[in-house]
Amino acid sequence: MNNYKNILLINFGGIGDEILFLPVIQSLKKNFPDSKITLCLESRSKSFIRLTKLIDDSFCIDIKTKNKYSEMMKLYFKALFGKYDLVISSGSNPLIALLLFFTGIKTRVGYKTCSLSKKLLTYAVELNKNQYASMMYFDLVKVLTNDEFELPDIEVNNCIKAENSVLIHPGVSKISVSKNIVKIFEPKIWADLIKKLLSCGKKVYLAGGPDDENCINEILTELHDVDLSNFNNLYGKTKNIYDLAKLIKSSEILICSDSAPMHIGVATDTKTIAIFGPTDEKKLLPKSDKFIAVVNNTNCRPCLWDKRQTTCDELKCLNIDLEKIIHLI
Repeated sequence: MNNYKNILLINFGGIGDEILFLPVIQSLKKNFPDSKITLCLESRSKSFIRLTKLIDDSFCIDIKTKNKYSEMMKLYFKALFGKYDLVISSGSNPLIALLLFFTGIKTRVGYKTCSLSKKLLTYAVELNKNQYASMMYFDLVKVLTNDEFELPDIEVNNCIKAENSVLIHPGVSKISVSKNIVKIFEPKIWADLIKKLLSCGKKVYLAGGPDDENCINEILTELHDVDLSNFNNLYGKTKNIYDLAKLIKSSEILICSDSAPMHIGVATDTKTIAIFGPTDEKKLLPKSDKFIAVVNNTNCRPCLWDKRQTTCDELKCLNIDLEKIIHLI
């Protein structure tokens, strides 16, 4: 086994994608403990760095903007002059393989997406999208370490579980909304769920990120006539993503949509009930009794990403009986 000293990892996507990529980083750090690991990611996901101590350095490349070619050149020069001896890229664009080949990095690992990538990469790995996405990423590192897959792990210290507590995180990013990607309940349905939980004697916490202000306010409006003695509105109390991870770790149960908090729930080993609409739960949640997908199995789902790039107008897949969630709890 080579003893890699300076490793570059390239993984574009949202915060959830970075969390799903964590097992790759965990395996590399375990096998090459003295290595320096640099992560290249998008600006929208840079807060992910707060969630792990395994990253030694990072830089941002916004490859999906209108300036993608200048950003690609920026990546090229970063890789060229970084003196890396190993690079692993999760991208499927053949231009990435070409770019990395010309950096002269000795060991280049990526997916075998075309004949070009097979010729230009040191290890061209079969891309298997029909599995939990974290395992898909992990295939990239198995060729170097022979490790068994382990779940993403976020180390959160000094957290005590609040007895009988349920944390509701109702939101998704504004980027999803702007792209007409709807994966969540409307605020009124979240409010109805909170009412049911309170009537069952649960302590309910409500949290959200900066993008969720309107949703949170609408939920609070719907709760105006409810006894809220067991309810805590924690919106705005989590100042960063690490604070959110601590809150999730401190809760007995997390209820959320298919979003970054769901992946934090998995990575903090918190019982997570995730609401799935058009996306495929088999690719986004590991098989476990602790991480549960709630779905309405209409004939047309899952459709998002595999069959279409935006959600449909009907969204029958989000017509989920709240009693199903209560029963799980």
